[in-house]
Parts: sequence; structure tokens; C-alpha cells
Amino acid sequence: MLGSWQQGYLTVYIALSMMVMLSLCLTLVEGIRRSTIRMELECVMDIGLNSILAEYHRELLNQYNLFFIDTSYGTGTPSYYNTEEHLQEYIERNLSMEKIFLSEYRYRDFLAMEVTDTQITKISVATDEKGSVLRRQAVEAVKDDIGISFLEEVKQWLGKVEGYGLDKRNIQEEKAKIDHTIQGYDGMEKQISETEWKRVDIQNPTERLDGTRSTGILELVFEDTAALSRRTADLSGTVSGRIKQGILNDGNFSENAPDNPADFLLFQEYLLRYCGYYGKELEKGQLKYQIEYLVAGKDSDIENLKSVVYRISAIREAANAAYLFSDQAKCAQAQALATALAAAMLVPEIAPILKVSLLLGWAYAESLYDMKVMLLGGKIPLLKNSETWHYEIDCIFQEAEDKVTPGTETGLSYGDYLRILLGLADQEIRTFRFLDVVEMDIRQTPGNSSFRADGCIDKVEAEVFIQSGYGYSYSITRGKGYRMLG
Repeated sequence: MLGSWQQGYLTVYIALSMMVMLSLCLTLVEGIRRSTIRMELECVMDIGLNSILAEYHRELLNQYNLFFIDTSYGTGTPSYYNTEEHLQEYIERNLSMEKIFLSEYRYRDFLAMEVTDTQITKISVATDEKGSVLRRQAVEAVKDDIGISFLEEVKQWLGKVEGYGLDKRNIQEEKAKIDHTIQGYDGMEKQISETEWKRVDIQNPTERLDGTRSTGILELVFEDTAALSRRTADLSGTVSGRIKQGILNDGNFSENAPDNPADFLLFQEYLLRYCGYYGKELEKGQLKYQIEYLVAGKDSDIENLKSVVYRISAIREAANAAYLFSDQAKCAQAQALATALAAAMLVPEIAPILKVSLLLGWAYAESLYDMKVMLLGGKIPLLKNSETWHYEIDCIFQEAEDKVTPGTETGLSYGDYLRILLGLADQEIRTFRFLDVVEMDIRQTPGNSSFRADGCIDKVEAEVFIQSGYGYSYSITRGKGYRMLG
């Protein structure tokens, strides 16, 4: 049996031990509380960011396979403050215990966390970096479906066009200069014998053909221009219009990630897949000839189509002229005809110049035939040969009466020539014009009448501040987006 002094010793020992153990337990509890608050904050931040990313614009996804947050949320006023409010609301919901059944009786809020502030610190919008933010998403949407061999083929087409200067050569201007030189002989006095002089009367053999240029390119290549789309668009409220006015929204992510050279052609294929053009119009489009708009930038379908058809015809004319001047047989035909005509007009010295005029006129006539074939859905080779050439030289003097059909031509289609024109276009310009098309089309859908591409977020970084009822304050910064950088 212990004495009283011994019992008192044990009591003091146990009391001191309990104080140490209780302090340790309380310290552990507070450490766990603080660690749990930090972990909970990370979890609700990730959930919140995922939740606002889940609010991607449905029409953008349905029509263009693009993921962006529309910061206007259908209100017509895009602002990242709207997204801040949504983020804070999601975080507060995940911290709240109100939805837990009988939480006030069954549970105690061990963390007591409350959001004091939410700030979006960085955003990346569709128009940033001269449109490269949009292009990277577009490339991701198609890169698994486009064959490398096809891209190489398109690259070869572009190489030939640029290598031969087909996009730079102006055959119409060259021919006008040649014809002006020939016409300079008209009215001159020519001595035909020792005592006789005769006035020279120049009849340009390509005059009939040259006169068709004033008709208008669409009238020359379409049988019925009345069936063409006459839709128009107001471009002042589009991305391109706001750029001119200097009121385009900008993000503040500095990614400095240049476009991959291969992405240039992949983005081009994306455009051809998701935009309409002549022969493959989309019903949803404000403009029917959308690819033509990307190339020409006019405010009406008819003007865009006219510009594109003229440019393709000019490329065909240059390519046809290049072939004719390389074909000895056809050059010989032109030389014989030019010699005979020059002799008949009493100016044999203009035969070489007349030969060039005949060849250029011949190339022009063939280019009109080429356009008719392509616009009917046929194909025309980029560079022709004797087997793929259609007209004889007499097409210069008489209107062709043969009925043009697509046939079984090999070569490039109208869509392929659009690929060439897109490949020759400025990357930034075609991107912003595509965003014009996107805005015009999305605004036609319910609830999106004021949709703006520069109000669409691709990536967001936010900072959240919380206060615990137990006296702790924390902040966290996180960033998330729809694509991986780099």
C-alpha cells in the first residue's frame, strides 16, 4: 500500500504527462487542420477551374470543334470579371456544408473556410498572338485526320506556283504591252515598190478574244450567274473591323510559342473542312462563299467569288502561257500563223511580236476553259502537257461551241486551287478573317447575337484568397486551359 507522499508524486507525474500529451495532441490537431486547409484549397481550386472550363461555348464546339469560354455568357458584354464570379461561386459551393444532410447536427466544420477574394490574373483569348491561340486549337482538331503525304503534295503545289512565279506573272498586262507595240504600226505608210506606198491597216487577230475581258470574269465562266449567292455581311462589327477601330480585347499570357511550320498547312485544311465555298456551301453560313472571303476579304459573296475566280484564272493563264512557250509544236503553229498575218498586213517584221500575242491569247482562252471545268466540279493539272491541253489555236478567232463537262480530268479541283490561294495568303489576315466568319455564323444562333471571338478564353490563371474561422489565411494560384503549351 502506497503512502500519501507516494500517491501525491504519482498524481503530479500523471498531470504533467497529460499536459505534455494534450499539448502534443492539440499541436497535431492544428497541424492536421492547417494541412487539410491547404489540401482542401488545392482541391476546390482545381475543381473550380475545371468547372469554368466545362462552361465552353456549345455552338463553337458544334460548328467549329473549338473549346473556348465565352466570357459574356450570352449577355453580349464579354468580361473576365464574369468568369471571376463564376469561379468564386464554384469554389464557395465546394467549401459549403449546406448541401450535406443534417450537417448542423451531425458534423462540425473542422476547417471553417471562406473565400475572401478571387482574382483572374492572366487570360489567353482567341485573337491573341496574331491569332495563333486559335490556330493551335484548330490544328489539334484536324492533325490526326490529315495524311502527311497529302500535306506534302499541297506543299509541292505551292512550291511550283511560287517557283514558276505563276502567282506574280500578269499575262493580261504583258499582252496589253505587246498589243500596244503591234498597234503602233497601224496607219503607217509602207513602201511596197519603188513608186508605190500603201497605208498599213493592222487587224489584231486576238481582238475578239481580248474584247471578252471587259465582259466580266463571272459571265465568262458561269452559264447562269443569276444562280450565284448575293449574300452580304456587315464587317464593321467583326474582328477585322474592331482591329481597324483599335478596340480588340487582348489577353496577357506571354507564351512566345511560334507556330510550327507544318501547322500552316494543317490550319489550311481545318479552314477547308469547317468553312463553305462555291460548290460546297454550308447552310449555316452568313456568307455562302466563306473560303473565298478568307482570300478576298470583300463584304459580299459575289465580289469574293469574282476576286477568287479572277486570281485562279490568272494562275491558270500564267501556267498555260509557260507551257505554250515550252512546246515547240505549238510555238511553230503560232509562228506560221504570225508570219502569214504579218505578211498580209505588209509588216513582216512584226511576226515575232505577233507570235507572242497569239500565244498569250491562246493561253487566255485555255484558262477560261479550265475555269469552266473546275467550277463544274472537274480537275485541271497545275502544269499541262500536250495530252491535257484542250484548245487548238483557232480558238482565238471564233467562240468555242463545245459543251464543257467535268469529264475524267486529272489534276487539281477548284478546292485544290483554293488551297493554293490560302497557302499564298498572309497567315494573320486569313486567321482574323476566319474569326470574322465564326462571329457571323455564331451570331445567327439563339442567344448569341453579340458573340465576340476576342471575348473567348482559351487559358486562364487565377488567384484565390481564403480565410479560416480558426485564424488562418491562405492564397493559391493555379492556371488551366484547353491545350498544352509548347
